[in-house]
Amino acid sequence: MQCCDLTNKVAIITGASRGIGEAIAIQLSKCNANLILTARNAEGLDAVKDSINAHGGHAHAILSDVSIMSSLTKLAANTIDKFGRIDILVNNAGITHDNIIMRMKEKDWDSVLNINLKGCFNGIKSVTRPMIKNKGGRIINITSIIGQIGNAGQSNYAASKAGIIGLTKSMAKELGSRNITVNAVAPGYISTDMTNNLSDDLIEKMKSSIPLGRLGAPNDVANL
Repeated sequence: MQCCDLTNKVAIITGASRGIGEAIAIQLSKCNANLILTARNAEGLDAVKDSINAHGGHAHAILSDVSIMSSLTKLAANTIDKFGRIDILVNNAGITHDNIIMRMKEKDWDSVLNINLKGCFNGIKSVTRPMIKNKGGRIINITSIIGQIGNAGQSNYAASKAGIIGLTKSMAKELGSRNITVNAVAPGYISTDMTNNLSDDLIEKMKSSIPLGRLGAPNDVANL
């Protein structure tokens, strides 16, 4: 897919060490953006960075934990020190800890909400001042169809992704006057490490509900 020219633009992608985040990073690299890739997985993050740079891109890897505000504040500061600006933030980092409510541990509820939802809040808050100073920016939050329809055994994940939708709508109204757009992409079932662990029967059931009869690919999301 052809994309716009993002030469000299600076993009931060969270959860960039694999799956959808990796695909988004590769796509933005093809658009000539300078990339700051971040995740908690150092080995995976370095592999994505090295692959992008080997193909002529400009990627830098910085470890961070999106659930901790100070970690993302430091990430934003490092980005400003290196490039002097932040133009794009893709809040992609996300995890699952699935279980029915009677068996779900409090720590599994907290960790999913902290990474998926609070991580988006932390990311937005850390880039807002630089974007206002730069007189514009683009924030893209990766939510999920599960945040719209719910799913048994995923109350924590569904709540976090529904929260991202509400956060996105509120931030769009709050920041639009500053020429900062805030949008959400809500993928359906995408073939990643998360879905690879599902049973064949469940995957076939998923496919039966999809008009194309297949799971989505990370590139389908990256192209959006």
